[in-house]
Amino acid sequence: MNSGLLQAHADDAARLVSDLPSPCVQAHAANLTVLTDGTLACVWFGGSMEGRSDICVYMSRLAPGSAQWSAPVQLSSDPDRSEQNPLLCVMPAGELWLLHTAQTSGHQDTSVARCRISLDNGLSWGPTADLAGAPAGTFVRQPLRIQADGSWLLPIFRCKPVPGKAWDGSLDDSALLRSIDQGNSWQLIDVPGSLGCAHMNIVPASDGGLLAFFRSRWADHVYRTRSDDGGLTWQAPRATPLPNNNSSIQALRLADGRLAMIFNASSAADATGRRESLYDDLTDELDAHAPAAQPAAAVADAAARPQAFWGAPRAPLTLALSVDDGLTWPWQRHLETGDGWCMSNNSEQRLNREYSYPSITQSADGALHLAYTVFRQHIRYVRVMPDWVHGLDSASA
Repeated sequence: MNSGLLQAHADDAARLVSDLPSPCVQAHAANLTVLTDGTLACVWFGGSMEGRSDICVYMSRLAPGSAQWSAPVQLSSDPDRSEQNPLLCVMPAGELWLLHTAQTSGHQDTSVARCRISLDNGLSWGPTADLAGAPAGTFVRQPLRIQADGSWLLPIFRCKPVPGKAWDGSLDDSALLRSIDQGNSWQLIDVPGSLGCAHMNIVPASDGGLLAFFRSRWADHVYRTRSDDGGLTWQAPRATPLPNNNSSIQALRLADGRLAMIFNASSAADATGRRESLYDDLTDELDAHAPAAQPAAAVADAAARPQAFWGAPRAPLTLALSVDDGLTWPWQRHLETGDGWCMSNNSEQRLNREYSYPSITQSADGALHLAYTVFRQHIRYVRVMPDWVHGLDSASA
């Protein structure tokens, strides 16, 4: 299933599936957006391996009424940096923004956030520019939220260097960039107590506030926080009942009021091994950009802190529903199952077996549109209705 043609899943007629065509050995980190004309757009990054400078952003489109995804178009190209984690944002005036990151090798602490703008739903694009006001090490992953007061909230996580060694995620935390002038300037808002929390995903609360969910660098649980003042201040994140494996999640407030989340139902407790870091396949590249020597006290302080956990299985991939703002998730169903082996990012030798980095959006007809990584070789698209989760083979909560 690699032509991009929608087909009913062999064991589930209510589930339409297609594998997007990919021009690269590796494909990862999809994000879906419904454009103003009803087109479904998917962006992801592709190349030989995450962290290498041939990693670029790609986009494919599924036009209304079509059963075929378009051939991918390359949207970024920096010969010196790995360009990752793209997302599309439909702005109030109709512009389409592409946001993504760009880093040196596997050193995510060198990342800058970048932006391109399209005035014709992504058919053509303006120049690429660094996002003004974003601190060094800024990473994006989750959608920008437009507030009723006109402010923009862009969730970010900050990848911070670990003294004496290459970045490994152990010092990462979360924040927001808030703009009240259509992105011309940004105010940085910290999320207190968010050490180890990444991929902040903002959704509206049922009572008018804001909720946010996080991936955990400790590979223990999905975390949750809320704001009652439009995103200006946030509670410290707390663990939810959902497990997390230090891989991406995405949540969405559905039209019927429920919350949906797509995530890996696994954690460090399910791991049979542990990686040194996400980029331990890139030894030569990491050595070429080794961090400067640090004072012994700083190195000792970093070593005493909790360490990010890499290598927890990235499977199963699960869709869940909540009716209490994400406090509990009693309805769950697996989209994909497998061993989720992710001790290597190597796609050239087809070593990786993860189902990961999911995205979810909903169209006007109520359908859920899902996209995710399959074995770091291609992006898979799935369309289901929300109540598909209530199938007889639902996973236990």
